[in-house]
Formats: sequence, C-alpha cells, structure tokens
Amino acid sequence: MAPSLTGPAWFLGLTQTAGKGRRARVWISPLGNFYATLLLQPTEPPEQVALRSFAAALALRDAFVALTGLPQAFALKWPNDVLLNGGKVAGILLESTRAGQGMHLAVGIGVNLIAAPEAHLVEPGALAPVSLLGETGLRVTPEAFLDRLATSFAHWEAVFQRDGFAPLRAEWLTHAARLGEVIRARTGDQTREGVFETIDGAGNLMLRMARETVAIPAAEVFF
Repeated sequence: MAPSLTGPAWFLGLTQTAGKGRRARVWISPLGNFYATLLLQPTEPPEQVALRSFAAALALRDAFVALTGLPQAFALKWPNDVLLNGGKVAGILLESTRAGQGMHLAVGIGVNLIAAPEAHLVEPGALAPVSLLGETGLRVTPEAFLDRLATSFAHWEAVFQRDGFAPLRAEWLTHAARLGEVIRARTGDQTREGVFETIDGAGNLMLRMARETVAIPAAEVFF
C-alpha cells in the first residue's frame, strides 16, 4: 500500500501470525497485545530517518505514563526498547523500502498489553518480558493504546521536523535506563563492556571503556 499513500498512516493488527523483532527474531503475538506499524514518507537522509526510533520510544513512554499515571515506572533502553519496572514491555523495529520515487519508513511497535512471553523464551542475559496488565493491573485495549500513542508520536514528529534531533536526545536521556552505569554491548561476535555515558547527536551509544570511549551505532545491550 505504500506507493498509494500520500501521508502518514497507522496500521493496527488485532491478531498477528508472523510477528518479528530485531534480526528476524520471532515476536510472540497473543490476542490482546498491541501490534501496529506507522508508515511514513520521510525526505531526510537515511541516518536522520533512523532517529525516529527515538521519537517512537518517547511516544511510547508518554502513552504509558498518560494511561497509568506512573512516570517513575517506565524507562528507555537503548536502542529501541521500553521498560516497565525493569522488564521489557515494548519494542520498536524500523524498516525502510523504496517504492517509486521516494522512501517509505515502517515504524513497527509491539507492546505487551495483557501478556508477556515466558522468560525462558528470550535469549540468555536478556531482560525478562513483562506486561502492562501484569505489572500495573491496568487492562488497556489495543485501540485505546493507539489513540494515545498516535497523538504522542505526532507531537514528537513535529518537534523533530521543527527543531531536529537535539530536543529528542535531551528528553530521551532524561529517561534512559542505566545511564552512567556499566553495561555490555554486543555487535556480532564482539562484546564490549564499559560505562554508558550518553548518546551522541547521531543516536550512537557512547561507551567509556578502559582506554577509550567508542561510539556504537548498533548493538544488543545487556545489563
């Protein structure tokens, strides 16, 4: 449908039979959880387009806080997860394609509204999945969650268009999980350990190691 659309469009799947996460991992999809994609037609260079993962993370956190009234319960894990009481409650996956003359960006979002995968189903060392219902007792429908999320994303998209990445970066760092603490970042078969200092103006993770501080554009992060 991308070539036929002239503006942003949200797609909400009430059921999902072939869900996937990063690196084509299976995304377990019980009925009642949230599975949505925002389709955009960005005009910026690819490295700037990718920064919308931070807009999505901020929008997710805003939606959660608006629904629960629990701002201290939610944190943002680089590069693309949202945490609730320290467990993973939501994930973001960006994919792009070219159709016709322009780029189309799909911002995929999965949220454990009422159920989370069993801990043994995630890879060793990963954070345990949690659900909004299990942690807060609040039952929210996918449609109600989308109403909040779409409004929040529209806000951060407007900020990004008007002011660039700097205000998104500043807000994201305010809610970053384990900022200033020792973490591990795995890229391929290389794992590096150091202090999570910040993210830079390109969204890279800045990891302070014993001899140097390195900028990491993509990695799996473990606490």
